[in-house]
Amino acid sequence: MQVQDQIGRILEFEKTPKRIVCLVPSLTELLVDLGLEDSIVGLTKFCIHPMDLKQTKTIVGGTKSIHAEKIKALEPDIILCNKEENSKEIVEICSKIAPTHVSDIFTIDDNLELIKQYGKLFSVEKKALDICIEINLKLTDFNQFIKNKGTKKVVYFIWKDPWMAAGNTTFINHLLQLNKFDNIYQNKERYPEVNLEEMKLNNQLDFILLSSEPFPFGKDHILEIEKFTSKAKAILVDGEMFSWTGSRLLKAFDYFKSLH
Repeated sequence: MQVQDQIGRILEFEKTPKRIVCLVPSLTELLVDLGLEDSIVGLTKFCIHPMDLKQTKTIVGGTKSIHAEKIKALEPDIILCNKEENSKEIVEICSKIAPTHVSDIFTIDDNLELIKQYGKLFSVEKKALDICIEINLKLTDFNQFIKNKGTKKVVYFIWKDPWMAAGNTTFINHLLQLNKFDNIYQNKERYPEVNLEEMKLNNQLDFILLSSEPFPFGKDHILEIEKFTSKAKAILVDGEMFSWTGSRLLKAFDYFKSLH
């Protein structure tokens, strides 16, 4: 079986991979939803869904730093990485241990493509198709819900000191657009640093969205950031719903409705 991952690398397998190391928390969740929990042998300390999974699997590090020897000892048939979550160096290290599949997701279509690819790769095509169908149904329903809502100007913060926001070419920005949230930093690439004094001058800003991850924004940060706006309201938002790919979209659209 030959598979091309989402950054164009060709992987070849004689049979269905049965021992999986996953270095991407959202894709660990997807594997479980695809019925592949028993095939997961290694994951990261950030793979928190489902909650009890880490108790039965080997933790091989984080998303930015891994224990290569631990991974090697697990004798994986495949290692799953993501271009944004894992560095090029990590992918290169993993590729010397086992075939390494790299996802690269900017849109819902990219996400659906990956789910179908995992379906083929791990011989769970029907389950993958079922998840894709359900995501599409929820997306159609949400588009109906949102169509008469007005557009709001927002900034979506992911980090503090320095303050960093989601910009263009991110899955977060794609989901902001879906919600009719006009990202004031969508003309900036990736995750730009934000000058709060400059942001203060934008009197069109409606909402400041403070993500729960990777920086754990809390209620105390609402007062702090609202000093730098004339009228915008700061809101804490669930970062997993805006940034996790895979099967998390099954839950995300209901969350977005509640947010509106």
